[in-house]
Amino acid sequence: MARSMWRGAIQFGLVTIPVKLYLATEQGGIGFNLLHASCLNRIQMKVYCPYHDEVIPRSETVRGYEWSKGKYVVVTEEDIDSVPLKTMRAIEIEMFINASRDAEGTQFVKQAYYLEPEQIGAKAFYLLKSVLADQNKSAICKIVLKDREQLAALNPFSKTMLLTTLHWPDEVRAMDELNLPVDQIDIKPSEKKMAEQLVASMTGEFNADDYADDYRQALMAVIERKVAGEKPEPAAARAEPTNITDLMAALEASVAAARSDRKAASAEDKAPTKVATKVATKAKAKARAKAKDDEVEAPRQRRRKTA
Repeated sequence: MARSMWRGAIQFGLVTIPVKLYLATEQGGIGFNLLHASCLNRIQMKVYCPYHDEVIPRSETVRGYEWSKGKYVVVTEEDIDSVPLKTMRAIEIEMFINASRDAEGTQFVKQAYYLEPEQIGAKAFYLLKSVLADQNKSAICKIVLKDREQLAALNPFSKTMLLTTLHWPDEVRAMDELNLPVDQIDIKPSEKKMAEQLVASMTGEFNADDYADDYRQALMAVIERKVAGEKPEPAAARAEPTNITDLMAALEASVAAARSDRKAASAEDKAPTKVATKVATKAKAKARAKAKDDEVEAPRQRRRKTA
């Protein structure tokens, strides 16, 4: 059973909604251990105290803040809980904004969390969720997590709401040092129209279940071959990128390829099953037989009428 990592309440106006917070994501990938190259034994990361010249257990460590050079004050859990901020145990909603991808600052997401309402606040929770969904709004809020106050956005998601922590403005790097010659680029109407056609031909419904971590699967296959004592298969030669000398030609070729791929995919989806194929074949055979009977019967009927 999932374990909540935070318990508090959503607060906006005079409304308080008790909730629990759960991590919405987890790390994937393949984990590696550090080994000593000479003996291939796993190394240990130990906590070393230079003052006592000894390795100590992590249980003997405390959290300290350096308030002056070489001078520390110990900060305990009780000290942290005593911080006089509402956001220590509350998701304090500051304002509501239109849920737009262009909303400044909301693109720089850190971590996503599921919210679970306490039974007593379930009605208010789903009332807020429905209003945000109907009006296409996001709630901008603040919350204390992991020993620091964090900016966050609250949005409806499936049967719950999703809290996504955001970077503070001073954590977002400026773009001043990047070479972004947007004012020097001249885009022809024909090029834009062709690019729009390419985007349209590649537009569809996103379903995360259709995607997988191909790199992890390929790396695992390499590892399994090594475990079995086999040499990894040589990697295929990578295609060298080419310079686009004719943008329109590249766009036209891309549109044609995308449309061809969609037709092929559509044909696969509409391909009849074996049973359906047999039924269709029988139906065609009956139709051909009936047509032959009609051809034979028609002259007979004409002869009868003439007689």
